[in-house]
Amino acid sequence: MNYTVLVVDDDKLVNEFLVETLQRCGYDCCAVYSGEEALTLLKKRQFDIILADLKMKEIDGITLLKHARELYPDVVYIIMTAYGTVETAVKAIKLGAYDFLLKPVLPETIEHILNRVTEMLKLRSDNEIMRKDLADRFHNLIGKSKAMKEVFDLITSVADARSTVMITGASGTGKELVARAIHYASNRKDQPFIKLNCAALPENLVEAELFGYEKGAFTDAKKTNRGRFELADGGTLLLDEISEMPMNLQSKLLRVIQEREFERIGSSTTIAVDVRIIATSNRNLKEYISAGNFREDLFYRLNVIPIHLCPLQEKKEDIPLLVQHFIKRFNEDNNRDVERISNDVLNLFMNYHWPGNVRELENLIERAVVTSKNKVLTEDDFPTDLILGPVGDELPSLKVPMKLEEGSKYLILKTLEKYNGNKTKAAEALGITTRTIRNKLAEYKMQD
Repeated sequence: MNYTVLVVDDDKLVNEFLVETLQRCGYDCCAVYSGEEALTLLKKRQFDIILADLKMKEIDGITLLKHARELYPDVVYIIMTAYGTVETAVKAIKLGAYDFLLKPVLPETIEHILNRVTEMLKLRSDNEIMRKDLADRFHNLIGKSKAMKEVFDLITSVADARSTVMITGASGTGKELVARAIHYASNRKDQPFIKLNCAALPENLVEAELFGYEKGAFTDAKKTNRGRFELADGGTLLLDEISEMPMNLQSKLLRVIQEREFERIGSSTTIAVDVRIIATSNRNLKEYISAGNFREDLFYRLNVIPIHLCPLQEKKEDIPLLVQHFIKRFNEDNNRDVERISNDVLNLFMNYHWPGNVRELENLIERAVVTSKNKVLTEDDFPTDLILGPVGDELPSLKVPMKLEEGSKYLILKTLEKYNGNKTKAAEALGITTRTIRNKLAEYKMQD
Protein backbone atom coordinates (compact mmCIF):
# COMPACT_ATOMS: atom_id res chain seq x y z
CA MET A 1 0.00 0.00 0.00
CA ASN A 2 1.31 3.48 -0.92
CA TYR A 3 0.75 5.86 1.98
CA THR A 4 -0.05 9.50 1.20
CA VAL A 5 2.07 12.30 2.65
CA LEU A 6 1.31 16.02 2.75
CA VAL A 7 4.47 18.17 2.97
CA VAL A 8 3.95 21.67 4.39
CA ASP A 9 6.97 24.02 4.37
CA ASP A 10 7.29 27.62 3.21
CA ASP A 11 10.95 27.09 2.23
CA LYS A 12 10.87 26.03 -1.45
CA LEU A 13 14.23 24.22 -1.35
CA VAL A 14 13.33 22.27 1.79
CA ASN A 15 9.92 21.45 0.34
CA GLU A 16 11.37 20.07 -2.88
CA PHE A 17 14.05 18.11 -0.97
CA LEU A 18 11.40 16.46 1.23
CA VAL A 19 9.17 15.55 -1.71
CA GLU A 20 12.09 14.07 -3.66
CA THR A 21 13.25 12.02 -0.65
CA LEU A 22 9.75 10.72 0.11
CA GLN A 23 8.95 9.85 -3.50
CA ARG A 24 12.21 7.95 -3.77
CA CYS A 25 11.06 5.93 -0.73
CA GLY A 26 7.79 5.09 -2.49
CA TYR A 27 5.39 7.54 -0.85
CA ASP A 28 2.61 9.37 -2.69
CA CYS A 29 3.41 13.05 -1.96
CA CYS A 30 1.61 16.35 -2.21
CA ALA A 31 3.34 19.64 -1.31
CA VAL A 32 2.03 23.05 -0.26
CA TYR A 33 3.89 26.16 0.96
CA SER A 34 1.72 27.46 3.81
CA GLY A 35 -0.57 26.40 6.60
CA GLU A 36 -3.50 28.07 4.82
CA GLU A 37 -2.99 26.02 1.66
CA ALA A 38 -2.62 22.87 3.75
CA LEU A 39 -5.87 23.50 5.64
CA THR A 40 -7.76 24.20 2.39
CA LEU A 41 -6.45 20.94 0.92
CA LEU A 42 -7.21 18.95 4.07
CA LYS A 43 -10.84 20.00 3.90
CA LYS A 44 -11.00 18.34 0.47
CA ARG A 45 -9.00 15.16 0.99
CA GLN A 46 -7.37 13.03 3.65
CA PHE A 47 -3.68 12.11 4.02
CA ASP A 48 -2.10 9.32 6.02
CA ILE A 49 0.87 11.44 7.13
CA ILE A 50 1.51 15.19 7.44
CA LEU A 51 5.09 16.50 7.55
CA ALA A 52 4.90 20.19 8.51
CA ASP A 53 7.23 23.03 9.43
CA LEU A 54 6.66 24.70 12.79
CA LYS A 55 7.41 28.35 11.89
CA MET A 56 5.00 29.55 9.20
CA LYS A 57 3.05 32.78 8.80
CA GLU A 58 -0.64 33.01 9.75
CA ILE A 59 -1.23 29.30 10.41
CA ASP A 60 1.87 27.77 12.01
CA GLY A 61 2.63 24.07 12.51
CA ILE A 62 0.97 23.81 15.95
CA THR A 63 -2.23 25.53 14.76
CA LEU A 64 -2.33 23.33 11.66
CA LEU A 65 -1.86 20.30 13.90
CA LYS A 66 -4.97 21.23 15.91
CA HIS A 67 -7.08 21.66 12.76
CA ALA A 68 -5.73 18.49 11.14
CA ARG A 69 -6.49 16.38 14.21
CA GLU A 70 -10.03 17.77 14.35
CA LEU A 71 -10.58 16.77 10.72
CA TYR A 72 -8.75 13.44 10.84
CA PRO A 73 -8.08 12.13 14.38
CA ASP A 74 -5.95 9.25 13.07
CA VAL A 75 -3.59 11.28 10.88
CA VAL A 76 0.11 10.89 11.71
CA TYR A 77 1.54 14.39 12.18
CA ILE A 78 5.28 15.15 12.25
CA ILE A 79 6.59 18.64 13.03
CA MET A 80 9.95 20.00 11.79
CA THR A 81 11.73 23.11 13.04
CA ALA A 82 15.10 24.77 13.23
CA TYR A 83 14.02 26.52 16.45
CA GLY A 84 13.27 23.56 18.67
CA THR A 85 12.64 23.89 22.38
CA VAL A 86 11.62 21.27 24.91
CA GLU A 87 8.41 23.20 25.70
CA THR A 88 7.35 23.31 22.05
CA ALA A 89 8.12 19.64 21.55
CA VAL A 90 6.10 18.67 24.63
CA LYS A 91 3.18 20.84 23.49
CA ALA A 92 3.22 19.25 20.01
CA ILE A 93 3.30 15.71 21.42
CA LYS A 94 0.47 16.49 23.86
CA LEU A 95 -1.63 17.76 20.95
CA GLY A 96 -1.11 14.47 19.16
CA ALA A 97 2.04 14.92 17.05
CA TYR A 98 3.83 11.65 16.35
CA ASP A 99 7.34 13.14 16.36
CA PHE A 100 9.29 16.41 16.47
CA LEU A 101 12.31 16.73 14.14
CA LEU A 102 15.08 19.32 14.20
CA LYS A 103 16.26 20.84 10.92
CA PRO A 104 18.25 20.19 8.88
CA VAL A 105 16.63 16.80 8.47
CA LEU A 106 18.80 14.16 6.83
CA PRO A 107 17.30 11.82 4.19
CA GLU A 108 18.11 8.74 6.30
CA THR A 109 16.34 10.31 9.29
CA ILE A 110 13.18 10.90 7.25
CA GLU A 111 13.32 7.37 5.86
CA HIS A 112 13.79 5.89 9.33
CA ILE A 113 10.90 7.87 10.85
CA LEU A 114 8.55 7.14 7.96
CA ASN A 115 9.39 3.42 8.11
CA ARG A 116 8.30 3.43 11.76
CA VAL A 117 5.14 5.31 10.86
CA THR A 118 4.18 2.94 8.04
CA GLU A 119 4.72 -0.09 10.28
CA MET A 120 2.36 1.47 12.80
CA LEU A 121 -0.20 2.32 10.10
CA LYS A 122 -0.05 -1.21 8.71
CA LEU A 123 -0.57 -2.71 12.17
CA ARG A 124 -3.47 -0.32 12.78
CA SER A 125 -5.00 -1.24 9.42
CA ASP A 126 -4.55 -4.98 9.99
CA ASN A 127 -6.22 -4.75 13.40
CA GLU A 128 -9.12 -2.74 11.98
CA ILE A 129 -9.61 -5.20 9.11
CA MET A 130 -9.55 -8.09 11.56
CA ARG A 131 -11.96 -6.32 13.90
CA LYS A 132 -14.42 -5.52 11.09
CA ASP A 133 -14.11 -8.99 9.62
CA LEU A 134 -14.83 -10.64 12.95
CA ALA A 135 -17.63 -8.19 13.74
CA ASP A 136 -19.28 -8.82 10.36
CA ARG A 137 -18.87 -12.58 10.41
CA PHE A 138 -19.50 -13.22 14.08
CA HIS A 139 -21.73 -10.37 15.24
CA ASN A 140 -19.20 -8.45 17.35
CA LEU A 141 -17.49 -11.55 18.71
CA ILE A 142 -13.83 -10.53 18.99
CA GLY A 143 -10.63 -12.58 19.40
CA LYS A 144 -7.60 -14.01 17.64
CA SER A 145 -6.38 -16.56 20.22
CA LYS A 146 -6.29 -20.26 19.45
CA ALA A 147 -9.31 -20.79 21.72
CA MET A 148 -11.37 -18.17 19.90
CA LYS A 149 -10.32 -19.42 16.46
CA GLU A 150 -11.64 -22.83 17.47
CA VAL A 151 -14.93 -21.20 18.48
CA PHE A 152 -15.11 -19.33 15.15
CA ASP A 153 -14.48 -22.59 13.28
CA LEU A 154 -17.26 -24.29 15.23
CA ILE A 155 -19.67 -21.44 14.56
CA THR A 156 -18.95 -21.63 10.84
CA SER A 157 -19.33 -25.40 10.66
CA VAL A 158 -22.55 -25.70 12.72
CA ALA A 159 -24.34 -22.47 11.80
CA ASP A 160 -26.68 -23.93 9.18
CA ALA A 161 -27.45 -27.13 11.10
CA ARG A 162 -30.66 -27.50 13.03
CA SER A 163 -28.97 -29.39 15.88
CA THR A 164 -29.20 -27.94 19.38
CA VAL A 165 -26.14 -26.18 20.79
CA MET A 166 -25.01 -26.01 24.41
CA ILE A 167 -22.69 -23.09 25.22
CA THR A 168 -20.92 -23.28 28.57
CA GLY A 169 -18.50 -20.96 30.33
CA ALA A 170 -18.14 -18.64 33.30
CA SER A 171 -20.19 -15.46 33.59
CA GLY A 172 -18.90 -12.71 31.32
CA THR A 173 -17.21 -14.96 28.76
CA GLY A 174 -19.64 -14.02 25.97
CA LYS A 175 -22.05 -16.95 25.74
CA GLU A 176 -24.90 -14.86 24.38
CA LEU A 177 -22.58 -13.29 21.79
CA VAL A 178 -21.66 -16.76 20.55
CA ALA A 179 -25.34 -17.69 20.35
CA ARG A 180 -26.07 -14.56 18.31
CA ALA A 181 -23.04 -15.25 16.11
CA ILE A 182 -24.37 -18.74 15.33
CA HIS A 183 -27.78 -17.30 14.43
CA TYR A 184 -26.46 -14.46 12.24
CA ALA A 185 -24.00 -16.78 10.47
CA SER A 186 -26.80 -19.22 9.65
CA ASN A 187 -29.48 -19.46 6.98
CA ARG A 188 -31.93 -18.34 9.71
CA LYS A 189 -30.29 -14.90 10.04
CA ASP A 190 -33.30 -13.10 8.51
CA GLN A 191 -35.68 -14.82 10.93
CA PRO A 192 -36.22 -13.97 14.63
CA PHE A 193 -33.59 -14.40 17.33
CA ILE A 194 -35.56 -14.75 20.57
CA LYS A 195 -34.10 -15.00 24.07
CA LEU A 196 -35.48 -16.27 27.37
CA ASN A 197 -33.42 -15.91 30.53
CA CYS A 198 -34.54 -18.84 32.65
CA ALA A 199 -33.02 -17.32 35.80
CA ALA A 200 -34.75 -13.95 35.45
CA LEU A 201 -38.37 -15.07 35.77
CA PRO A 202 -40.38 -16.54 38.66
CA GLU A 203 -40.96 -20.27 38.20
CA ASN A 204 -44.70 -19.84 37.55
CA LEU A 205 -44.05 -17.43 34.64
CA VAL A 206 -41.47 -19.46 32.73
CA GLU A 207 -44.04 -21.83 31.21
CA ALA A 208 -46.29 -18.97 30.09
CA GLU A 209 -43.33 -17.16 28.54
CA LEU A 210 -42.14 -20.27 26.71
CA PHE A 211 -45.40 -21.64 25.37
CA GLY A 212 -47.84 -18.72 25.55
CA TYR A 213 -51.43 -18.90 26.80
CA GLU A 214 -55.05 -18.48 25.75
CA LYS A 215 -57.29 -15.72 27.00
CA GLY A 216 -58.84 -16.80 30.30
CA ALA A 217 -56.33 -19.61 30.87
CA PHE A 218 -55.64 -18.11 34.31
CA THR A 219 -56.72 -15.08 36.33
CA ASP A 220 -54.44 -12.50 34.71
CA ALA A 221 -54.74 -13.86 31.15
CA LYS A 222 -56.73 -10.93 29.73
CA LYS A 223 -55.83 -11.80 26.13
CA THR A 224 -54.20 -14.56 24.11
CA ASN A 225 -50.42 -14.33 24.21
CA ARG A 226 -47.88 -16.03 21.97
CA GLY A 227 -44.88 -17.58 23.74
CA ARG A 228 -41.20 -17.49 22.83
CA PHE A 229 -41.40 -20.70 20.78
CA GLU A 230 -44.02 -19.18 18.49
CA LEU A 231 -42.15 -15.90 18.24
CA ALA A 232 -38.98 -17.77 17.27
CA ASP A 233 -40.63 -19.89 14.57
CA GLY A 234 -38.23 -20.15 11.63
CA GLY A 235 -35.41 -18.66 13.67
CA THR A 236 -33.46 -19.30 16.86
CA LEU A 237 -34.50 -19.54 20.51
CA LEU A 238 -31.81 -18.87 23.11
CA LEU A 239 -32.51 -20.44 26.50
CA ASP A 240 -30.09 -18.53 28.70
CA GLU A 241 -28.99 -20.13 31.98
CA ILE A 242 -30.85 -23.36 31.22
CA SER A 243 -29.74 -24.84 34.57
CA GLU A 244 -32.39 -22.64 36.24
CA MET A 245 -35.24 -24.18 34.23
CA PRO A 246 -37.81 -25.58 36.73
CA MET A 247 -37.78 -29.39 36.86
CA ASN A 248 -41.50 -29.65 36.05
CA LEU A 249 -40.93 -27.79 32.75
CA GLN A 250 -37.89 -29.75 31.67
CA SER A 251 -39.99 -32.70 30.47
CA LYS A 252 -42.21 -30.34 28.43
CA LEU A 253 -39.14 -28.72 26.87
CA LEU A 254 -37.77 -32.16 26.02
CA ARG A 255 -41.02 -33.01 24.23
CA VAL A 256 -40.91 -29.80 22.15
CA ILE A 257 -37.32 -30.50 21.11
CA GLN A 258 -38.20 -34.07 20.11
CA GLU A 259 -41.57 -33.48 18.45
CA ARG A 260 -41.26 -29.81 17.35
CA GLU A 261 -44.76 -29.03 18.58
CA PHE A 262 -46.53 -27.81 21.73
CA GLU A 263 -49.79 -26.35 23.06
CA ARG A 264 -50.40 -22.98 24.63
CA ILE A 265 -51.55 -22.98 28.24
CA GLY A 266 -55.35 -23.34 28.24
CA SER A 267 -55.50 -24.74 24.68
CA SER A 268 -55.68 -28.24 23.19
CA THR A 269 -54.58 -27.05 19.73
CA THR A 270 -51.13 -28.31 18.78
CA ILE A 271 -48.78 -25.76 17.21
CA ALA A 272 -45.91 -26.97 15.03
CA VAL A 273 -42.72 -24.87 15.00
CA ASP A 274 -39.35 -24.88 13.30
CA VAL A 275 -36.99 -23.51 15.94
CA ARG A 276 -33.25 -23.96 16.40
CA ILE A 277 -32.51 -24.11 20.14
CA ILE A 278 -29.33 -22.81 21.72
CA ALA A 279 -28.87 -23.15 25.49
CA THR A 280 -26.27 -21.58 27.76
CA SER A 281 -25.08 -22.32 31.27
CA ASN A 282 -22.38 -21.15 33.66
CA ARG A 283 -23.01 -24.20 35.86
CA ASN A 284 -21.65 -27.73 35.74
CA LEU A 285 -24.79 -29.45 34.49
CA LYS A 286 -23.44 -32.94 35.20
CA GLU A 287 -23.27 -31.97 38.89
CA TYR A 288 -26.84 -30.67 38.63
CA ILE A 289 -27.88 -34.02 37.12
CA SER A 290 -26.19 -35.93 39.98
CA ALA A 291 -27.97 -33.70 42.49
CA GLY A 292 -31.33 -34.41 40.82
CA ASN A 293 -31.83 -30.82 39.62
CA PHE A 294 -31.55 -31.42 35.88
CA ARG A 295 -32.84 -34.17 33.62
CA GLU A 296 -30.09 -36.26 32.07
CA ASP A 297 -32.12 -36.95 28.91
CA LEU A 298 -32.70 -33.20 28.40
CA PHE A 299 -28.99 -32.52 28.86
CA TYR A 300 -28.07 -34.94 26.08
CA ARG A 301 -30.74 -33.47 23.81
CA LEU A 302 -29.31 -29.98 24.34
CA ASN A 303 -25.65 -30.96 24.31
CA VAL A 304 -25.55 -32.23 20.71
CA ILE A 305 -23.03 -29.53 19.78
CA PRO A 306 -21.12 -28.40 22.88
CA ILE A 307 -19.15 -25.13 22.79
CA HIS A 308 -17.08 -24.16 25.82
CA LEU A 309 -15.78 -20.62 26.32
CA CYS A 310 -12.60 -20.39 28.37
CA PRO A 311 -12.04 -17.48 30.80
CA LEU A 312 -10.25 -14.34 29.65
CA GLN A 313 -7.18 -15.11 31.75
CA GLU A 314 -6.60 -18.17 29.51
CA LYS A 315 -6.70 -16.16 26.27
CA LYS A 316 -4.96 -12.91 27.18
CA GLU A 317 -3.65 -12.45 23.63
CA ASP A 318 -7.21 -11.32 22.80
CA ILE A 319 -7.02 -8.37 25.21
CA PRO A 320 -5.43 -5.75 22.85
CA LEU A 321 -8.00 -6.44 20.14
CA LEU A 322 -10.88 -6.40 22.63
CA VAL A 323 -9.64 -3.12 24.12
CA GLN A 324 -9.56 -1.37 20.74
CA HIS A 325 -12.99 -2.77 19.87
CA PHE A 326 -14.49 -1.46 23.12
CA ILE A 327 -12.75 1.93 22.84
CA LYS A 328 -14.15 2.42 19.34
CA ARG A 329 -17.64 1.37 20.39
CA PHE A 330 -17.79 3.56 23.49
CA ASN A 331 -16.27 6.50 21.61
CA GLU A 332 -19.18 6.27 19.16
CA ASP A 333 -21.77 5.77 21.91
CA ASN A 334 -20.55 8.67 24.05
CA ASN A 335 -19.08 11.10 21.49
CA ARG A 336 -15.54 10.66 22.83
CA ASP A 337 -12.20 10.52 21.01
CA VAL A 338 -10.03 8.20 23.11
CA GLU A 339 -7.34 6.61 20.94
CA ARG A 340 -5.82 3.81 22.98
CA ILE A 341 -4.57 2.60 26.36
CA SER A 342 -1.01 3.27 27.52
CA ASN A 343 1.60 0.51 27.55
CA ASP A 344 1.51 0.56 31.37
CA VAL A 345 -2.22 -0.14 31.34
CA LEU A 346 -1.77 -2.91 28.78
CA ASN A 347 0.82 -4.51 31.07
CA LEU A 348 -1.63 -4.27 33.97
CA PHE A 349 -4.34 -5.89 31.87
CA MET A 350 -2.01 -8.71 30.83
CA ASN A 351 -1.10 -9.43 34.50
CA TYR A 352 -4.62 -9.10 35.93
CA HIS A 353 -6.63 -12.29 36.62
CA TRP A 354 -10.01 -11.04 35.23
CA PRO A 355 -12.59 -12.66 37.55
CA GLY A 356 -15.36 -10.96 35.55
CA ASN A 357 -13.93 -12.02 32.18
CA VAL A 358 -14.69 -10.05 28.99
CA ARG A 359 -17.66 -8.30 30.60
CA GLU A 360 -15.37 -6.88 33.30
CA LEU A 361 -12.93 -5.62 30.66
CA GLU A 362 -15.82 -4.08 28.73
CA ASN A 363 -17.14 -2.28 31.81
CA LEU A 364 -13.68 -0.95 32.74
CA ILE A 365 -13.12 0.44 29.24
CA GLU A 366 -16.58 2.02 29.12
CA ARG A 367 -16.04 3.78 32.45
CA ALA A 368 -12.57 4.98 31.44
CA VAL A 369 -13.69 6.26 28.03
CA VAL A 370 -16.61 8.17 29.56
CA THR A 371 -14.68 9.71 32.47
CA SER A 372 -11.20 10.34 31.05
CA LYS A 373 -10.19 13.70 29.60
CA ASN A 374 -7.20 12.21 27.79
CA LYS A 375 -6.80 10.60 24.38
CA VAL A 376 -4.58 7.89 25.89
CA LEU A 377 -6.02 6.01 28.88
CA THR A 378 -3.50 5.71 31.74
CA GLU A 379 -3.41 3.87 35.07
CA ASP A 380 -5.14 6.87 36.68
CA ASP A 381 -8.25 6.12 34.59
CA PHE A 382 -8.72 2.66 36.13
CA PRO A 383 -9.50 1.32 39.63
CA THR A 384 -6.58 0.58 41.92
CA ASP A 385 -7.57 -3.08 42.30
CA LEU A 386 -6.20 -3.62 38.81
CA ILE A 387 -2.79 -2.96 40.32
CA LEU A 388 -3.26 -4.48 43.77
CA GLY A 389 -5.94 -7.06 42.99
CA PRO A 390 -9.09 -7.51 45.13
CA VAL A 391 -8.70 -7.39 48.90
CA GLY A 392 -7.24 -10.67 50.08
CA ASP A 393 -5.60 -11.55 46.76
CA GLU A 394 -1.85 -11.60 46.24
CA LEU A 395 -0.12 -8.91 44.25
CA PRO A 396 0.95 -9.66 40.67
CA SER A 397 4.42 -11.25 40.69
CA LEU A 398 4.22 -11.93 44.44
CA LYS A 399 4.27 -15.48 45.72
CA VAL A 400 2.59 -16.52 48.92
CA PRO A 401 3.97 -17.36 51.43
CA MET A 402 6.77 -14.81 51.53
CA LYS A 403 8.39 -12.77 54.27
CA LEU A 404 6.85 -9.41 55.15
CA GLU A 405 10.18 -7.69 54.46
CA GLU A 406 10.23 -9.10 50.93
CA GLY A 407 6.69 -7.88 50.24
CA SER A 408 7.55 -4.45 51.63
CA LYS A 409 10.63 -4.25 49.40
CA TYR A 410 8.59 -5.26 46.36
CA LEU A 411 5.96 -2.56 47.02
CA ILE A 412 8.52 0.18 47.57
CA LEU A 413 10.57 -0.65 44.47
CA LYS A 414 7.47 -1.06 42.27
CA THR A 415 6.07 2.25 43.46
CA LEU A 416 9.39 3.99 42.79
CA GLU A 417 9.37 2.44 39.33
CA LYS A 418 5.85 3.76 38.69
CA TYR A 419 6.93 7.31 39.61
CA ASN A 420 10.23 7.11 37.70
CA GLY A 421 12.31 7.16 40.89
CA ASN A 422 10.56 10.20 42.40
CA LYS A 423 10.82 9.46 46.13
CA THR A 424 8.42 12.22 47.19
CA LYS A 425 5.58 10.93 44.97
CA ALA A 426 6.31 7.32 45.90
CA ALA A 427 6.25 8.19 49.61
CA GLU A 428 2.88 9.97 49.22
CA ALA A 429 1.42 6.99 47.35
CA LEU A 430 2.66 4.55 50.01
CA GLY A 431 1.66 6.75 52.95
CA ILE A 432 5.18 6.89 54.37
CA THR A 433 7.88 9.56 54.59
CA THR A 434 10.62 10.21 52.07
CA ARG A 435 13.14 9.51 54.83
CA THR A 436 11.66 6.03 55.27
CA ILE A 437 12.16 5.32 51.58
CA ARG A 438 15.77 6.54 51.77
CA ASN A 439 16.41 4.36 54.81
CA LYS A 440 14.87 1.35 53.09
CA LEU A 441 17.00 1.87 49.96
CA ALA A 442 20.08 2.05 52.16
CA GLU A 443 18.95 -1.13 53.88
CA TYR A 444 18.56 -2.81 50.47
CA LYS A 445 22.09 -1.55 49.64
CA MET A 446 20.75 0.28 46.61
CA GLN A 447 22.26 3.55 45.43
CA ASP A 448 20.37 6.55 46.77
